[in-house]
Amino acid sequence: MKSTTTLVGPLLQEFFVKHLLSHRNVSPQTISSYRDTFRLLLKFVAHKSHIEPVAMHTTALSPDVILDFLDHLERERKNSIRSRNARLSAIRSFFRWVAVARPDLAGLATSVRAVPTKRTDHRLICSLSKTEMQAILDAPDLKKPLGRRDHALLLTMYNSGARVSEIMTMDAKQLEFGARSSYVHLHGKGRKERTVPLWPKTADALRKWIREQDKPTDMPLFANYRGEELTRNGVDVILQKAVNLAAQSCPSLKAKHVTPHVLRHTTAMHLLQSGVDTTVIALWLGHEHLDTTHIYMEADLAMKEKALSQLQPAGQSVPRFRASDKVLAFLNTL
Repeated sequence: MKSTTTLVGPLLQEFFVKHLLSHRNVSPQTISSYRDTFRLLLKFVAHKSHIEPVAMHTTALSPDVILDFLDHLERERKNSIRSRNARLSAIRSFFRWVAVARPDLAGLATSVRAVPTKRTDHRLICSLSKTEMQAILDAPDLKKPLGRRDHALLLTMYNSGARVSEIMTMDAKQLEFGARSSYVHLHGKGRKERTVPLWPKTADALRKWIREQDKPTDMPLFANYRGEELTRNGVDVILQKAVNLAAQSCPSLKAKHVTPHVLRHTTAMHLLQSGVDTTVIALWLGHEHLDTTHIYMEADLAMKEKALSQLQPAGQSVPRFRASDKVLAFLNTL
């Protein structure tokens, strides 16, 4: 009979509770990402091997099974390669800990950690023009409470460049309203905090929404119809509804796949096009490394066109080479 110590369940519990939460004190976003990965993995293995997760042993998570799971994410769930690699990163992290905590499982852990990440194309980011962004902001019906919520949410996302996780957990305590300037304090990725100034129209929309809600300041600022914190899917549904309405007056939106992260890219691109330095944009978005912000410079076609105009002065043509008679005479002798 196999020892229960090789069961996946107890090892996962120790990995999350003792290693991630107690020893490493990782962020809630990391916990959520790892949790979702193992939910998907255990359900996949249970369906394939007909073994319930509670009775599953670590030997069921062989490299071949992990590779099948990653292929399943791409083929059937239509995940991108980046999402696939993020799931693999969580699995590797678990087996890295297993190799240390359970030396008798080091062989399995080493083989799983050897599963390679998949190379992906480095594509230019997608962002919206100012006309497209304004059409989205104008889409919600301000005569209805949910329309006012959607408008305040989308305007705050565009103003702050906040990630979805930052918007979901935002509450009134993070806002500071002043006579001359207003700010929002964001709790970002990697436990980094930053303060972003708000436009007067953003501050006004948030003030009105807070007064209309009239609830404790530690409650989620943007909630669903049940008063619960919005999920990632909930934020995306709000955005897609606004995009579909905006596309009626701005047809160019029909050809773009607009996600909440595209709004973050749009904020950065509009800051860059307004002449804001990349170091300031990195602070605005909460980037840990300045290199991350360079992707917006790569995508800014107007900046490249400006550089090109400096290389070749307008109106100056390059004369075409014409052979002299002597050269032609020489060539004729060959």
